[in-house]
Amino acid sequence: MRDLVKLVCTECGEENYHTNKNKKTTPERLEMKKYCPRERKYTIHREKK
Repeated sequence: MRDLVKLVCTECGEENYHTNKNKKTTPERLEMKKYCPRERKYTIHREKK
C-alpha cells in the first residue's frame, strides 16, 4: 500500500528527498516545504510523477 516517492525542488528541479506515501489516504501529489542545498533555503518540494 505504501510507495516510495521522490520529492523534487520546484525552483531548481533537483531530486533532494525520498519518502513513503500511503496511496489510499493521499491520492494527490505530496507537497512539502523542505531545505534545498543547492538554493540554500527552504523551498516547496513536490512529488515526482
